[in-house]
Amino acid sequence: MTRVEYKQTEIAVKKNLGQNFLTDRNITRKIVRMSGIGPRDRILEIGPGFGALTREIAEICPEFTVIEKDAALASFIREEFPVLHVIEGDFLEADLTSLAQGEKLHVLGNIPYYITTPILFRLLDNRHHIASETLMMQHEVAERLTAEPGTKEYGILAVQLQSFCRVEYLFKVGKKVFRPKPEVDSAVVRIAPRETSPVIDEEGFRKFIRTAFQQRRKTLSNNLKKTFDLSLVTSFDLQRRAESLTPEEFSQLYLELTLPPSNNHA
Repeated sequence: MTRVEYKQTEIAVKKNLGQNFLTDRNITRKIVRMSGIGPRDRILEIGPGFGALTREIAEICPEFTVIEKDAALASFIREEFPVLHVIEGDFLEADLTSLAQGEKLHVLGNIPYYITTPILFRLLDNRHHIASETLMMQHEVAERLTAEPGTKEYGILAVQLQSFCRVEYLFKVGKKVFRPKPEVDSAVVRIAPRETSPVIDEEGFRKFIRTAFQQRRKTLSNNLKKTFDLSLVTSFDLQRRAESLTPEEFSQLYLELTLPPSNNHA
């Protein structure tokens, strides 16, 4: 069993929690600086671990909230940072409404690879409580999040996130600055929810995106024809592939496909 020691505290690394602890203070400083947080912001850190990022956040905003699933690490953070509000539990079950307390949260974290996508969609679903997210994740996922149309990385994840948020790739982080060392590199991404939603039925829109990308090599017409009335579409070439459409074009196409016929032809 791998164990990590920090300040005479030794804790067994739990592979099932995807634990890899950041050790380079230059990286943590850069993350906090590029997050743009200020002393009056309401901050939430996901998975503080041994507090590498926590320490840098605390220099700007001494009191904030962290969520840590590992009981031993939660105890360590309480002792190391006694003024913090430490929630011992699963971020995916956290009540972000109560944590926001009527303000917008600035979320930071080195998030576990194995639940990156659930975390991203949990944040997306609660984006009306969020001002910004500055997150370290697997490099491959960061590339998919920020991908542009026409690239091999561009797909469902990019369209669904970019439709509702501004997504920016900040910088790459090599695997050598972690203990234990992961098998892949990481990257830091900044996400800022847009003020307005491009569609009313967000769940319907997400299903539409998944359907459009169902078989990447097929045209929009082939992927959508079983689910939607394509005769409603007047301004798109449905012989295009999904990977060629921008997020804005996807929302426009969805609106055409779902508007009542009388309004569609008004």
